[in-house]
Amino acid sequence: MPQQSSETKVVDHRYLQVARTLRKEIVDGVYPVGSQLPTEHELCERFAVSRYTIREALRRLRDDNLVSSRPRTGTLVVPRPSADSYVQHVMSINDLLDFATGTRFAIESVAMVGIDDDLAERTGLAVGEQWLSVRGFRQADTGEAALCRTEYYINRTFAAVGRLLQRHEGPIFPLIEDLFGLSIVEVQQEIVAVLLSAELAAGLDEDPGAPALQVQRTYRASDEQIAQVTINTHPASRFRHSMTMRRVRS
Repeated sequence: MPQQSSETKVVDHRYLQVARTLRKEIVDGVYPVGSQLPTEHELCERFAVSRYTIREALRRLRDDNLVSSRPRTGTLVVPRPSADSYVQHVMSINDLLDFATGTRFAIESVAMVGIDDDLAERTGLAVGEQWLSVRGFRQADTGEAALCRTEYYINRTFAAVGRLLQRHEGPIFPLIEDLFGLSIVEVQQEIVAVLLSAELAAGLDEDPGAPALQVQRTYRASDEQIAQVTINTHPASRFRHSMTMRRVRS
């Protein structure tokens, strides 16, 4: 595979920088919904970059559903879509919203943590990076034993959401989307069988060594950066995964 040239890497880095700057200005209200962004020529002059770089940055904003571009009308800031419009080929991201909305998340700790070897293996994140860790137990409204142990690992770029979590109910990723003006476009899920440690068993009212299922989800934004990793550990008796498959005829 050919190596990417240093010049191409610089261009890539520049359009991501431009996109992030414009995204922040849209979220902060510098460009409110219905307003028009400056022309490509004006943006080229402002950021001292090529028209190609500006077009790539605007493409990122369109992928985030923040703007729309039309011939002769320029680039307009558009309203944020509702959460139920995010969909994958296999499952709806809205299903994750339904699960989290119907339960209560009892937070135990919120802190910045360094990713060590153990966390790197469990989350897929790079050793040495700093992520916001949010840990607790998710419970049904009925007040029965906890449904699962939940661990959030949030990209430090979005760590400011930590200050809002004690007053926040429901899933965290829509909060990140609203605060920072990005869209979660992909959630990768992996389910593995584990045995409960003594610590987890106590919190879940189970016996140490009891079988459980660990569900890891990695949330990616349209610029491909990982926004959040979630690990839910469910006692086997409190978890059921259902999926429908259809034959596709060629």
